[in-house]
Amino acid sequence: MPIKNYHAFSRADWQDLIEYHFEEIISEDELQELKALNDSISLQDVREIYYPLIELLQIHWNNRRDLHQKQNQFLQTNQHKSPFIIGISGSVAVGKSTTARLLRILIDRLFPKLSVQLMTTDGFLYSNEDLKRQNLTEQKGFPESYDMQKFYEFLLQVRQGQSNVKYPVYSHSIYDIVKDEYEVVNCPDILIIEGINILQLPPNSDIFLTAFFDFSIYLDADEDLIESWFLKRFKTLFDYAKTDSTNFYAKFVEMGEEKAYQVAKDVWKNINLVNLREYIAPTKSRANVILHKGKYHVIDQVLLRKY
Repeated sequence: MPIKNYHAFSRADWQDLIEYHFEEIISEDELQELKALNDSISLQDVREIYYPLIELLQIHWNNRRDLHQKQNQFLQTNQHKSPFIIGISGSVAVGKSTTARLLRILIDRLFPKLSVQLMTTDGFLYSNEDLKRQNLTEQKGFPESYDMQKFYEFLLQVRQGQSNVKYPVYSHSIYDIVKDEYEVVNCPDILIIEGINILQLPPNSDIFLTAFFDFSIYLDADEDLIESWFLKRFKTLFDYAKTDSTNFYAKFVEMGEEKAYQVAKDVWKNINLVNLREYIAPTKSRANVILHKGKYHVIDQVLLRKY
């Protein structure tokens, strides 16, 4: 999978880069609890992929901290505290949530003096009502379905070190924004943001969102694999909804399994695959690191941007 401007490492070569061997700080049971639906993660992945990644993140963190201090000295100022922001992007169903949760736990336990927060960009989707009004229901997840101006302003406030910066809550139970409900980002040392759109250019703006991120990770895989993971996740959620009439997927249960599965295939082909090809995958070359997955969600290659 040659990509220009990247060093490509096999799994074994990537593991060999690590200088400091961390003690085991997470159990297999904890890994299974944090992983996203139908994703896969193991202690071997933590040792061979994520520990070297943490060491690389530490290099970037130290460099950014030193630059901030020296710039303050040069300007003879004491500028506000600004969090180190890590972005995680990639297609739906590729495992972004698992990587985000795992990084949060590893950083929190390896560096207990640092405060770490995790959030997703889902809260910046327009509500289903607004999407319907704008005739964007079938484009949910596409760039135009997000209030990117609101996301931009949110990132600006966070970068400026403002406390208790609010952002809307998105519920995967109802697949919609929860009205009048918010979460806050309160001056963390490290902020991890997961979302399909973090590497994209906001509409009507000349500033890439990457300008706000200190480090970015793109989860990659072949299209046919991602499709199989998406459909497997749909099947699992479909089965859950059989015993829960309040579940969002209950409406698919009413269709019958064969028809519902065809709807899921159509959603993948006409929405998610189009979004991936046209808007998500083209942003991967902006990431600092690309984690490429093969079968069973196993990371088989790590790509590190050269410049």
